[in-house]
Order: sequence, then C-alpha cells, then structure tokens
Amino acid sequence: MAYQFDFAAALQQGDLLLKGALFTLELTAIGTLAGVALGIVGALVRAWQLRPFNWLFGVYVELIRNTPFIVQLFFIFFGLPALGVRMSEWQAAVLAMVINLGAYSTEIIRAGIQAIPRGQLEAASALAMTRFETFRHVILRPALAKVWPALSSQIVIVMLGSAVCSQIATEELSFAANFIQSRNFRAFETYLFTTLLYLAMAIGVRQLLNLFGRRVIVGRR
Repeated sequence: MAYQFDFAAALQQGDLLLKGALFTLELTAIGTLAGVALGIVGALVRAWQLRPFNWLFGVYVELIRNTPFIVQLFFIFFGLPALGVRMSEWQAAVLAMVINLGAYSTEIIRAGIQAIPRGQLEAASALAMTRFETFRHVILRPALAKVWPALSSQIVIVMLGSAVCSQIATEELSFAANFIQSRNFRAFETYLFTTLLYLAMAIGVRQLLNLFGRRVIVGRR
C-alpha cells in the first residue's frame, strides 16, 4: 500500500479537535435541557388532550419527525432571515437541536405518561396531594423512569447529529476536523481521531445519563 500514515500531522492540531469536541458537548448540554423541557410540556399537552395546543404540538411533532435535521437547520439559518429573523451560527445550531429533540422527547415522554396506571392518580387524589405534587411525584418522575433509556439514546443521537451544524460554520467537532483536513490533507488520520472523539463522547454522555437516571430519577421515585 502506497499510502504513508502520518498521525503526527493530525495530532499537531489536536487542540482544535478538543475545542470542537467541547463545543459539541456545550451544544448538547443546552439542547438537552431546553429540548427535554419542551418535550415535557408537549407530552403533557398531548397526553391530556389540551386544546388547541394539542393540535399545534401534533403538527410540530409530525413536521420535525418527518423531515431531515439538516433541512430544519438550513430553514432556521437561511430561511428565517427572509422574514427578518437573523441569528448567529451558534444560536441557529442550538435552536435546531432544541426543536429537534423537543419533538422526539415529546413522544417518548408521552408514552411514559400514558403508561402510568390510573390507580396511582386516584391514590394521589385520595391523599389530598396538590396538582404540582401529583405532577412531580406521581406523573413526571415515574414517566421519566419508564422511558429514560429511550430518552438517553435520543439525546446521544441528537448530539451525533449536531455534526451537520458544520454546514453553517458552527465550530463544533466536525467543523474542526474539516478545517484541519483542509490544511494538512491527512483525511484518514484526521477523521480517525474525530471518529474516536465522537465515540468517546457518545459513551461518556450515555454513561452520565445512565448515572443521572439511576441517582435522580429511578432511585428517588
């Protein structure tokens, strides 16, 4: 094989890869907090059939779940300015991730809510629990506990999908990899390190989510 490997060339700019990885994790953290919060609201609206918001969330969920993430990103970054709504690359990337995760988490959490036995709600009413106490202890926490593995997987999927944000010059990991490769022309080595970083982040985020689920959600029901 004529190709001569040169991993040192890629490692020389490893700080850019690490910076991009941290940026990706930052996007993921913000997108997760806001996206799951949106999903909780949407799940309650759809599970309780609260009109007219139920219809609005239904359209939103179907629209996002049946269109590519990159198209959603391009619509936000390139399409909205035609209506006078302009935002930076970072803002567009965060908004796209929040909207995307919010739609998927709406359906995931709704499934958890609908799986709660009605007897538990009746028991909460018999114990004179307030609506907030019922929502927090009888509805939300048990629902999240039921669907936490699926929700965790979706968060990781959204994190990996953030790689397309490089198409609007968001300086996350794939953007850094493309920049380095365009300078050193060592595509194999650069993208190998990038792949390993994505793998490490996916495993790390999944483990953190599993730990959070065991300690905070499942362990405290």
